[in-house]
Amino acid sequence: MIDNLIEVKGVTKSFGSYLAVDNLSMVVRRGEIVVLLGQTGAGKSTVLNLIMGTTSPNSGSVRVAGFDPHDSFKALKGRLSVSFQTDRLLPWRTAVENAELGLLILGVSKPDARRRAKEWLARVRLDGADDKYVHELSGGMRQRVSLARALAIDPEIVFLDESFSQLDHVTSGTLRRDFYQIARELGKTCVLITHRIDDALEMADRAIVLSQPAKIALEVHIDDAARADPARIAELHAQIAAAMGGEESGS
Repeated sequence: MIDNLIEVKGVTKSFGSYLAVDNLSMVVRRGEIVVLLGQTGAGKSTVLNLIMGTTSPNSGSVRVAGFDPHDSFKALKGRLSVSFQTDRLLPWRTAVENAELGLLILGVSKPDARRRAKEWLARVRLDGADDKYVHELSGGMRQRVSLARALAIDPEIVFLDESFSQLDHVTSGTLRRDFYQIARELGKTCVLITHRIDDALEMADRAIVLSQPAKIALEVHIDDAARADPARIAELHAQIAAAMGGEESGS
């Protein structure tokens, strides 16, 4: 069993004359929650796309579960899932029909897909919303459907791309805590992309701040003892904010 599920080694990525990622190296271990932070333009999404295999590096290497995610995209099918900043739900499908979509694409039978989708909607606290259409759901509820869809396929690795950033502070905090509990319970390996410091402080085992072009400006470890210590959390917040160039909002 591979311990380092994600390995990025000396990766550089350019788009024409624009350098997005500069000699980046990082690992994500099995069962770890890693949060990548940075201001707009820091290359966070490019790093995520490299790990997901939707683009390839100009130099260096990326390995996910031992595979090159770009060249061996099919080998990782069903082992990775992603939830984006916008929920990307299909408005003509109900909540349960959206939640089961990934399972159906993977060839799971309709009855099994429906059962698993219902179970996951319940796990993300959407019991009773199975038959509601997208326009009948609040923003937080739609994001929960998106998370249920991502988790229903039982992926090894879950990617969250600014998944909480468009929600209000209270809804975002509740959803973060619920997702964190599920990820810990199931031992999921998670990579979160965000510009919000609170996301990292509440969820990360490690927070990595990227400067522009994407390279590591700061890496900090966060554990439950730190989360229980307001003074330590304030110190970490200040360190991360400074590394992000003085970004203080965190939410």
